[in-house]
Amino acid sequence: MSETADTLAVAQTGSEVVGASASLWSDAWRELRRRVMFWVSVAILLAMGLMAAFPALFTDRGSNDRCDVKLAKHRPPSWNPFAARGHPFGYDTHGCDYWAQIVHGARAPMIVGFVVTGIALSLAIVLGSLSGYFGRWLDTIISRLTDILFGLPLVLGALVILTAFPDHGVWTMSLVLGVLWWPTMTRLMRGQVLSVRDADYVQAARMLGAGDVRIMARHILPNAIAPVFVYAMLNVGVVIGYEATLDYLGVGLQYPTVSWGLQLSQAQELFVDYPYLLIYPAILLTATVLSFLLLGDAVRDALDPKLR
Repeated sequence: MSETADTLAVAQTGSEVVGASASLWSDAWRELRRRVMFWVSVAILLAMGLMAAFPALFTDRGSNDRCDVKLAKHRPPSWNPFAARGHPFGYDTHGCDYWAQIVHGARAPMIVGFVVTGIALSLAIVLGSLSGYFGRWLDTIISRLTDILFGLPLVLGALVILTAFPDHGVWTMSLVLGVLWWPTMTRLMRGQVLSVRDADYVQAARMLGAGDVRIMARHILPNAIAPVFVYAMLNVGVVIGYEATLDYLGVGLQYPTVSWGLQLSQAQELFVDYPYLLIYPAILLTATVLSFLLLGDAVRDALDPKLR
């Protein structure tokens, strides 16, 4: 009997069904494992994550360590960093080893990207769930608050706030961006909760006496969180791009903090004579942002059967 059932399952789905049941996330994982771009993105982000968390694995120098002004703007011995020895990326404007500076420059944008996304996602889950589930006056207040923040351009708002607090660091910058970042994610979460709030399984749980907290935690959130999670994953790369933009404009992080965006800002006027100062951090920044976007696209396609 079991062999007959397995044969029917294979005939109906076109592939072997493993286990007694399948879930959305297990189906998505089986789909992701077959995607080359998923593994390429994961490999790049893993390397960048290790660079940010454990810079000692990539360089024996600390941030702004052993800098010599006499070596300032010394070009790398070769454009091929794998062929050059000693100081493959040359020296920056302060006479610091540029490879070491770029390695340490990965930490600030990665921290800002994940912290801002975490703040926005947490606010979105709480406010979007409350707004979509309870509705009425609570929905009105939260919706009007999101509309107000939607009317304030993110870059302009960050420029005004960060300029008012010139001594800000990574955590202050993350807090400011996180407070300004949550409206879009909250509106998406609210729409997802509204789409499942009146589903049959939710009504059945309510008739069986389940409370609001249990219904939201056990029935609504697991079925509404997937699109918001994918959007948050995409947003990590976007936030890193915004962090680099603010650094480039001169209102983000300041020296002696090391960041890819700050390195781009310092190199913009020297590009003609010293192009390597801009090219190397730009390559790593672009690779990181693009990898997050490709990873988010892959997860979104895997979670949505209509896109397979």
